[in-house]
Amino acid sequence: MSVEQSHRPIRSYVLRQGRLTEGQQRAFQALWPQYGLTLDQQPLRFASLFGREAPVTLEIGFGNGEALAQIAARHPEQDFLGVEVHTPGVGHLMLKLAEQASDNVRIVQADAMELLRHHMPEAALDRVQLYFPDPWHKRRHHKRRIVQQAFADLIHQALKPGGVIHMATDWEEYARQMLDVFTQHDGFRNQAGKGNFSPRPDTRPLTKFEQRGQRLGHGVWDLLFEHDS
Repeated sequence: MSVEQSHRPIRSYVLRQGRLTEGQQRAFQALWPQYGLTLDQQPLRFASLFGREAPVTLEIGFGNGEALAQIAARHPEQDFLGVEVHTPGVGHLMLKLAEQASDNVRIVQADAMELLRHHMPEAALDRVQLYFPDPWHKRRHHKRRIVQQAFADLIHQALKPGGVIHMATDWEEYARQMLDVFTQHDGFRNQAGKGNFSPRPDTRPLTKFEQRGQRLGHGVWDLLFEHDS
């Protein structure tokens, strides 16, 4: 194994490209210039990206973009940055944004940790959303979970004072790990009180994925932590 390989960061995702529909392929051709964002070596400048000063929410791993599109439509006065590695999901979101004529979303197709480490300005975000990240349920894979101490540090750096990270998962053991990581960080306050989960707020749409889980009797755990220093 080379030195470079031995120091390769552990990924919190597996790149499953899947097949693009014809519509998604057309979305990349026609809509990526409007919604897509290519990272360079500079920190992002949200006022330039969106052409205005407005509250900014980052959604990490938006999947097919269903929740992000709904939230963006509800809040045209706010701006949203979505990061996702899977190409079909990116294409699906762009189609949805164009359908509802939303211009308050920009998309990065990249590793969220790379975005946070190298391209996110400090104290720039009003909110972070992390909905149903891969639970990596086998114990030997827990190191791949995105919610770790390093992640909490980066979120604390990116949020404005008073900003909020909202996490949700349908895997109880992972929910408790999330709770432990952010409780142990001295820069966050649990909005539901120490050791507690939050009820689902209206700000998080009930997606088809979650509705299907509810019909199967699956639970969902929400956590809201506020930047407290």
